[in-house]
Amino acid sequence: MKKPKALVLFSGGLDSILAVRILQEQGIDVEAVHFVNPFSSEKNPVDEYAKTFGFRLHKIKLGKDYINLIKNPKHGYGSHMNPCMDCRIYMLKKAKALAKKIGADFIATGEVVGERSMSQQRDQLMLIEKEAELENKIVRPLSAKNLPPTEAEKRGLIKRENLFGIRGKRRTPQMKLAEKYGIEKYPTPSGGCLLTDENFSRKVRDLFDHKKRIALQDIEFLKLGRHFRYRNTKFIVGRNQEENEKLLKLAKKTGLGWMEVKGYPGPVTVIDGKSDGDILKKAAALTVFYSDAPENKEINVVYIKGKRKKELKTRALNREKVEEMRI
Repeated sequence: MKKPKALVLFSGGLDSILAVRILQEQGIDVEAVHFVNPFSSEKNPVDEYAKTFGFRLHKIKLGKDYINLIKNPKHGYGSHMNPCMDCRIYMLKKAKALAKKIGADFIATGEVVGERSMSQQRDQLMLIEKEAELENKIVRPLSAKNLPPTEAEKRGLIKRENLFGIRGKRRTPQMKLAEKYGIEKYPTPSGGCLLTDENFSRKVRDLFDHKKRIALQDIEFLKLGRHFRYRNTKFIVGRNQEENEKLLKLAKKTGLGWMEVKGYPGPVTVIDGKSDGDILKKAAALTVFYSDAPENKEINVVYIKGKRKKELKTRALNREKVEEMRI
């Protein structure tokens, strides 16, 4: 007989790894889908896990339609800019289409009842299923015994007695299961979603407030440097050499201008928006402030945008003015 096939939503965290192993132990053919999220702070070695545990991994990059979802979530935000309910519904709809394409009999996740307050309470899980048009069709191997039997269980594709009834935020049961399956290498349960971070969320709100058309490069800029706004123009100031290099690369790719102090170590400052004389002067003074140039002395700053090159001479901005512009 043909093995039942499952498509597992695979974040690369311990819960999703365990979901894969529990299904494999029941003789189920597992394929997995990993969503490449522009708002993620982590790069989990998902390809390595796929090779280690022997399953085919699909990757789906989240793009502009996902950014639009972040801007206007039907179910609102969590503590910051994290629309966890809408995000989960979105991913399950994508997974549903992929499951049909690969001939999967059911979808599975590593969700645990009560583990996350915004999307994994029992009522929330049921509502997410309904809005994704997957009612009773999502197997959650770690928490199945806390939930109604799914179609896959009723059809005999998977044995309910071999599933688990884990619930809550404590990770001890998962860690014991990891030991049982010989899983030694797995990431810490930090989540990795930048939308749950207060400082990053503030930058996201500012971006949504000031820009109608948002590209993936705009999100990449949010992950780098210190952010300031002056007269609707944003300044992004690098914090170290690595960030300076990344900012330069992104600025060239997107056609934005940037500044550097001449003669002293300092940051790269990217200018996103209008760049008239007053704005450039303010950006130059901000760049000098974060450089190693001496205080109370006029310093040369160079501004470059495409073939345009301009030199300015200015003193560092005072700290009070810096904080007034900070996002």
